[in-house]
Amino acid sequence: MKPTHCFKLVLASLFSLGLTAAEAAPSNVHIYNWYDYIAPDATKNFERETGIGTIYDVFDTSEVMQSKLMAGGSGYDVVVATGDLLPNLIKAGVLKELDRAHLPNWKHLDPNLLIKLQANDPGNRYAVPYLWGTTGIGYDRDKVEAILGPNAPVDSWDLVFTEENLAKLSQCGVAMIDAPGEIIPIALNYLGLPHNSQNPRHYRKAEELLMKVRPYIRYFNSAKFVSDLTNGEICVVIGWAGGVYEAQQTSERNGNGRKLLYSIPREGAPIWVENMVLLNDAPHPEAGLSFINYMLRPEVIAATSNFLGYPNANKDATQLIEQKVRDNPMVYPPKDAIAILFPLQHLPLKLERVRTRVWSKVKTGQ
Repeated sequence: MKPTHCFKLVLASLFSLGLTAAEAAPSNVHIYNWYDYIAPDATKNFERETGIGTIYDVFDTSEVMQSKLMAGGSGYDVVVATGDLLPNLIKAGVLKELDRAHLPNWKHLDPNLLIKLQANDPGNRYAVPYLWGTTGIGYDRDKVEAILGPNAPVDSWDLVFTEENLAKLSQCGVAMIDAPGEIIPIALNYLGLPHNSQNPRHYRKAEELLMKVRPYIRYFNSAKFVSDLTNGEICVVIGWAGGVYEAQQTSERNGNGRKLLYSIPREGAPIWVENMVLLNDAPHPEAGLSFINYMLRPEVIAATSNFLGYPNANKDATQLIEQKVRDNPMVYPPKDAIAILFPLQHLPLKLERVRTRVWSKVKTGQ
């Protein structure tokens, strides 16, 4: 579609909202997303088609993003938010209810995923599912086997939560993502406790477990682990499947000989959904809706999945996913692995504070 024609369509859409010619002139859309979490040419193609400029900022922890939104006046239009954060953001009045009349590409979304998302967004009123994935163990096969032997428990959280194992693996480097909303539920689940426990005593048990292995963790970072796994700076990470996939693909392209693998431990692991939301105080809500609708196009979101190695929520994009991505169990887990995944859910504020304090102690080691 020619840019000029798209531009006229955008103007017509805005005029339908009762805007004047001056107000309808294309503006910018200000986007706030995870670091390196979109196809490289997505925003440029959007600008070319619509005439709407993009300002793109990134974050590397949910806590940073949430605190900025809760403070208000962020200046952002579209933000990518994890499902378990939605209830607090909705309750605080941070999000604008979506007008689906301006989201014709909503029809491409997977209804099964929309049903799952309703646990955090009843009626699917505020969030558009973007990408989803799992949190598990990424590892360098040869380095782990050299230290723990061929029977290393790479299919179990024992690999990282047994002090003896981690003490040995610290020789080649162990990292964790900076994500208390995932690491602590993983620890709780490993201990045989509810991953979304409402009992403060359970969080003390999770703290004890994590503090035992804390001396052997090189760092907590949600972006750094990808390049470090690729380059051999670390050999094990509790991280996102997509990040490990990126490291694996880069290693193969570079021909560095590293065998990077990913495991969903047999005890169970988190499944999460990242969502596009429109802020209630968005400076350019119409431009924001245009961007969300653009990202809902099957060929657009497929390009992002192919680039990142994360599955998307678009049922009509599956056929456009490259076979090496679609058939990789690291990206699209098999049914038996999906059966042991548990969804991330929000906690009441009181317990969220407990979890935050636990994470602070674990990160600082004090």
